[in-house]
Amino acid sequence: QVQLVESGGGTVQAGGSLRLTCAASRQTFSMGWFRQAPGKEREFVIGISWTGAHTASADSVKGRFTISRDVAKNTVYLQMNSLKPEDTGVYYCAGQTKVAMNRLTSEHDYNVWGQGTQVTVSS
Repeated sequence: QVQLVESGGGTVQAGGSLRLTCAASRQTFSMGWFRQAPGKEREFVIGISWTGAHTASADSVKGRFTISRDVAKNTVYLQMNSLKPEDTGVYYCAGQTKVAMNRLTSEHDYNVWGQGTQVTVSS
């Protein structure tokens, strides 16, 4: 079973930046990030295909968040800029280990999950 370990969460003021890292114990295909705010359902944030040729992001983060990956290191990065208080939540890394595909935006597109890392944006 592939394990995903997130790091890089923390507290930052509005307008600031954070970079999250997700390290996989072995190679995965597509990878993505989801988040869950208190009292809300988990939602898709951003995803990247195995080759990195395809990405997708939620409208709420377009132009502010970017995703990249280092295939050799089995690692994906989420760069978050211009953070807003509404970006606060637990951020989960997700991976697809069984099939290479370009579907990235649904929880059903992934079969392994990390434990999550807290991101808090203060106003």
